[in-house]
Amino acid sequence: MTKMTPNSIANEPSADTLHEWDRTHQLHPWMAMDNWRGYDNMLMESADGIHLRDAAGKRYIDGPGGMWCSQIGYGRQEMAAAIAAQVMKLPYTSPFTNTTEPSAVLAKKIAEMAPGDLNNVFFTTGGSTAVDTALRTMQYMNNRRGQPQKKMIIAREKGYHGSTYLAHSVTGKERDKSHFDFETRLVHFLPDVNPYRRPAGMSVANWCDAKVTDLKNAIAEIGAENIGAFIAEPILSSGGVIVPAPGYHKRTWELCREHDILYISDEVVTGFGRLGHWFASEEVFGIQPDMITCAKGLTSGYLPLGACIISNRVMEQMSHLGTPSSFTNGYTYSAHPVSCVAALKNIEIIEREGILEHVRAVTPHFQSRLRDLMKFDIVGDARGEGLLGCIECQAEDLEAERRLGSMIDDACEEMGLIVRPLINMAVFSPPLIITLEQIDEMFDILERAIQQVETQLAV
Repeated sequence: MTKMTPNSIANEPSADTLHEWDRTHQLHPWMAMDNWRGYDNMLMESADGIHLRDAAGKRYIDGPGGMWCSQIGYGRQEMAAAIAAQVMKLPYTSPFTNTTEPSAVLAKKIAEMAPGDLNNVFFTTGGSTAVDTALRTMQYMNNRRGQPQKKMIIAREKGYHGSTYLAHSVTGKERDKSHFDFETRLVHFLPDVNPYRRPAGMSVANWCDAKVTDLKNAIAEIGAENIGAFIAEPILSSGGVIVPAPGYHKRTWELCREHDILYISDEVVTGFGRLGHWFASEEVFGIQPDMITCAKGLTSGYLPLGACIISNRVMEQMSHLGTPSSFTNGYTYSAHPVSCVAALKNIEIIEREGILEHVRAVTPHFQSRLRDLMKFDIVGDARGEGLLGCIECQAEDLEAERRLGSMIDDACEEMGLIVRPLINMAVFSPPLIITLEQIDEMFDILERAIQQVETQLAV
């Protein structure tokens, strides 16, 4: 094994050396532990616009947009300049005792963007800590209200909310529940809401009725007096870009209001332009949540930052009940001034370049090309909304589905397109600046890859 020294790092190690160090010393998220030193992750060297370039100089379309987060694309010089200027001016100050201009301006900006009375912003380090903050806020509020039993959280199968303990506990992706511990006493999961999984012959409208009834039944079984919150992604992104049936969100939100259950909308993926609006909750789905969590597109991935946006109604209940009490939730890097500057510059670019309007303009073509993939026999479903999409392939068993997903992933990569494989699914959330021509290029590659895989399977 090559011995790592400060000098060897400074002398620009080769790609082979970097892979060796990576395998030997770095544990990546979601790494298969039976072979964690036997992999070679793609070594990326640079990026520009919607493209990534690996260490060998090969260029790829970034189909997943990083991790659902690259809104304005890569290589923005003005973003680098804004970050550098803030680093030199004030790189850090304690959020527990101080505030900064970037965090105050950003909080006001987000409050103006958010629907209804969501006027209060708690900054976090990312999406997981934003979700944890929302859930802890519910717990804190009900303790202040003298309702310590009102803590049950209703979540959904296939939903993903993060990797911290509480966020992981309300995540409904069964394959993520392997050997980590998670809380079971405080969480109740509703069955899968994916219309693709509805019984043969059932209409989408009747499926919606059934999914709303799932929530009604859960409330009746558990008791509204014991339920603190319902947490839901507008689109279940990591679960496979699942778009619930029309009307589902509005009807479940109304049920929560009727039974004094906080509605938490997890917009970590759908926020900041992915569906053509700053937030999807009200503009797309017609609801005003009690809290919204966001991250990812907030800075376009240039720096880590998340936020939990809290309604006036919730703040008032926490503030004016019981004896004086501190909101003892926070992080060393809450409201980090450099991250807040990155978010402000990101928002400025989105506004100045009309990126929200651009997303709404190119969405019909993106979704048309996506759904046209249903013409292939191995594609069981093609679904999405905005610049979010997923193809779900079909095979005879789980092992065959894994192999099929891997074959499509490999074929796309060879042709210059990165997709995010999820067993038998491939998901897309490209940078929001993608043009109509680039959308065609992306789906042309995907079509060729699917054709290649179908040919291989037929042999």
